[in-house]
Amino acid sequence: MTRLRDLLTSRGNAFVAAGLVLLVGGLLLGFPDITRVGALLTVLPLLAALSARRSAGRVLVTRTVDPTRLVVDQSARVAVFLQNTSGRRSQPQLAQERLHPALGERPRFVLPSMEPDDIRVVDYQIRSRVRGRFQLGPLTLRRRDPYGLATVATSLPGSTDILFLPRTEVLGSQGSLADGFGTEGALPHMVALHGEDDVAVRSYRDGDDLRRIHWPATAHQSELMVRQEDRPARRRAVIVLDSRAAGHHGSGAAGSFEWAVTAAASVAAHLSEHRYAVQLLSAETLAEGTAAQVVEIDDALASLAMAQQGSSQQFDQVLHWAHPLTSTGALVVAIVTNHDEAALRSVAALLQPDGTGLLILLDSDSFAPDQAVAAPDPTVARAGMVAGAGWRTCVVRSGMTVAQAWAALCDGDAASFGAGR
Repeated sequence: MTRLRDLLTSRGNAFVAAGLVLLVGGLLLGFPDITRVGALLTVLPLLAALSARRSAGRVLVTRTVDPTRLVVDQSARVAVFLQNTSGRRSQPQLAQERLHPALGERPRFVLPSMEPDDIRVVDYQIRSRVRGRFQLGPLTLRRRDPYGLATVATSLPGSTDILFLPRTEVLGSQGSLADGFGTEGALPHMVALHGEDDVAVRSYRDGDDLRRIHWPATAHQSELMVRQEDRPARRRAVIVLDSRAAGHHGSGAAGSFEWAVTAAASVAAHLSEHRYAVQLLSAETLAEGTAAQVVEIDDALASLAMAQQGSSQQFDQVLHWAHPLTSTGALVVAIVTNHDEAALRSVAALLQPDGTGLLILLDSDSFAPDQAVAAPDPTVARAGMVAGAGWRTCVVRSGMTVAQAWAALCDGDAASFGAGR
C-alpha cells in the first residue's frame, strides 16, 4: 500500500511541516487562531491525497502494434486503447508508458476526463537497434489534486511483448553454388524428407492417368488405387551457429556475434525460399528442444532473435547434436569463429562423403577495434585445414557483408574474404 508521505508533493509536505509548527506553537503560546491555521494546513494535504485517490477511477488498457512482425531498425506504431470501466466520470490524468531503453523514450500524454465506458486512443512510435524480446507497459497514471498538494500514481495491469527479429540480407544466386543448390531436385545426394510411404492414395476414377496407379496399395485393397498427391522431396540443410563468448569480439551491431546471427538468419531465409528443410543448431534451439526438428523460417528467426553468447561447453553440445543430423548427408552451413583449432576439426568432421559443407570462418579479432591481429594470422591456415576435408570455406573480416561472403562461397575460388587490417 502506498504510504501517505509518498502521495504528497513538495508543496504538500511543506504545508504539513508548516501546519505542525503552527499547531504546536499555537498550543504552547496559547493562540487559538494560530492553532486553527496550523490544523488547517496539516489536514488540507491529507484531504487532498484522499480526494486524488478516490477520483483516479478504473481504466482498462489494451495495445496493438503495427506491423506485428518487426525487424531491427524498423519503426512500428503502438496504439494504446484506454477505457473507463468505473461507474463515474474520471478526472484528467497524466499517463506514462514504461518502455525498455532500447525502444526509445517513455511516451507521456494527458488522458482527458472520460465518462463511464468511454474509450480514448493514443499512439506512439517505437524502434529498436538491437534484436530481442521487449515489453510494452505497464502504463502508469498520475492524478494531482487541484491545489498541487498530492499526487496518486496507479500502475495499470497488462503489458504486451514484442519481438524484434535479426536483420536478414538478400543472398544472390550466383555461380555454381546456386546451380547446385538453388533448384528442387538438383542434387540427388541430398536426403528427401518424404519417401514413397508418404504418398496419399485413393480409388481409381475414370480418366485417371494409368501412370499414377499405386501398385502396392492396389494389391492390398484388391482394387485399383492411384496416387492422389506426390509430395515433392525437400532437401535438408543444417545450420550451425557458434555462440562462444570466448571466440567473439566487438560489441553491438559491429561485433562478430551480431554478424554471425545476421548470417545465420540470412542463410536460413535464403534456403527456405529454395524449399530446403532447415534445421538450426544453436544454444537456443538446444534449450528449446527444437535442435533436431525442421523449423519454419519464422520460428528460426524468432530463435535467432533471442540468441546470446554462451560457453564453450554449449558449443560442444551443439556439435554433439549436429553429428547425427549430418550423418545421412545434408547441406551443412557452419558459421564459426577462429577461436581454436580443435573446435574447427570437430566442425570439419560433420561433413559426410555424400554431403556438402559451407564454412563461414569469422576472423573475430578483426571485429575488435582496439585489438591488433597477431602475426602470422592463423585464420587462413585453419580455413585451409577445413577445406582439405571437402568444405567450401570463406574467411570473413570486419566490414564485409553476408551477401559478399555468400557470393565468395558461390564463386568457389576464394579461401579468404574481407578487409585486411
